[in-house]
Amino acid sequence: MFSAYNLGALFDPELGGDNPALIDCLDWDAPRHYSHRDIDDAANACARGLMGRGLVAGDAVAILSANRAEFLIAYLGILRAGMAAVPIGYKFPGELVDYILGDSSSKYVICDGARRDLFSVDLPVTDFDSSGEEAFEALLEPGPFEAVRPGEEDVAMVLYTSGSTGRPKGVPLTQNGHLWALRGRMGGWPYNHHRMLVAAPLYHMNALCTLLFGHGASTLTVLMPEFDARKYLQAIERFKCTWITSVPTMLAMSFMEEDLLESLDLSSVSIVRMGSAPVSPKLWSRVEEVFPGANIMNGYGTTEAGPMVLGAVPGKVVPPMSSGFQVAGVDLKLIDQNGNEAEEGVLWQRTPANTLGYLNLPEKTAEVITPDGWYNSGDVFRREPDGAYYFVGRDDDMFVCGGENIYPGEVESTLVSHEGVAQSCVVPVPDDIKGEKPIAFVVRRLGATVSEDDLKQHALARAPAYQHPRMVIFMDELPLAGPGKIDRKGLEARGREIWESKETT
Repeated sequence: MFSAYNLGALFDPELGGDNPALIDCLDWDAPRHYSHRDIDDAANACARGLMGRGLVAGDAVAILSANRAEFLIAYLGILRAGMAAVPIGYKFPGELVDYILGDSSSKYVICDGARRDLFSVDLPVTDFDSSGEEAFEALLEPGPFEAVRPGEEDVAMVLYTSGSTGRPKGVPLTQNGHLWALRGRMGGWPYNHHRMLVAAPLYHMNALCTLLFGHGASTLTVLMPEFDARKYLQAIERFKCTWITSVPTMLAMSFMEEDLLESLDLSSVSIVRMGSAPVSPKLWSRVEEVFPGANIMNGYGTTEAGPMVLGAVPGKVVPPMSSGFQVAGVDLKLIDQNGNEAEEGVLWQRTPANTLGYLNLPEKTAEVITPDGWYNSGDVFRREPDGAYYFVGRDDDMFVCGGENIYPGEVESTLVSHEGVAQSCVVPVPDDIKGEKPIAFVVRRLGATVSEDDLKQHALARAPAYQHPRMVIFMDELPLAGPGKIDRKGLEARGREIWESKETT
């Protein structure tokens, strides 16, 4: 029975105890191993140390680091002490890190050595890779610690959006809200026989909540410092992972390592969980081929409303390609372009894990959160008669070509259905007559020689004519922004430059 009252204090001495909890692959050649008791003791020591440095419940403490065991320990310690954790994207530029530290009113920074000089804000620092007063060991104060009992609206963490369309927005999330979400994910436990693989960055909801789930469910988690396609596949065989987690793009990139797919034993995998981005039918089929018999799902959740919105429910089988069914305890509605409830439209959500509102941004909050608690996700879904939800696209990615709505994901699925295509990203370019037209960036499958005309004819034969890409630009790889997501905004800007250059020649 899951009875935790603090999101940072999830240790179950009977289920977890001295069993393996974490394999930290920061050093690939010499991974570090931790038991659940090791993690619990260290988190207590961190909580005691933070309070010993003069911090109090409610203070914000920033974490700026690649994935590693100390990240989890610091995060749990911050929450146990009733403080708010502020994980920051470790690939953000220094100016943005300084902005987040100020916007979140952080009182303390815990970082790794590679990010020690990334910020200029004058705050006390603990450095995972330092020695002396700044060392992580110097912060830890071993001993017992009784976790703080949070109030109804006490903040556990402030997660920041990727900032692809401007400065990142802080999303405060409560202890109680995410305890509710964790309870929902624990519905089918015990899971302590699983060996889970996490490679997405811990400053993002996908990986952070998965790691919390693994810790709370007393599983063993294999933690990669960051995603590397070859090491991701190698880790599955090396550590006999049974449950793998990813953003779909990560699996698409991994499947390009065809020599490893042929040589490695990946048969240990029984659960595949994707999230944070749409998945194409071709990629879904490839996942089924590589991991035959595995339970596969592309889940859905948002930072603002939590990771428990759609998923598996008792008595129903989640159809392939679906994000699942409405889970218990949440309210959902689909709103079409006319503002009416419909079977296809923008997904509005109301859950116990909903954010209190964007930090220091009341006008932005009012744009997407109603006074009665509904959050406008901007994600367009289709609901089938059986109640299963299917992702269509982002409302703000949709563009109009000659009066027809185009969702890039639909065109991308058509393109990657070609055997010579590994990945694609479709973006709009301006047109005097049509308004906007689609063009495509494409990564060929290894050894493929597919041409631009091949793909245009492929799209014309399988989708409405208005969807076919007017130009195809081949790349060795698609640039990423955030946790394994394609940098769509960057490619749109690049595409417009290339298109305008072509139009003027």
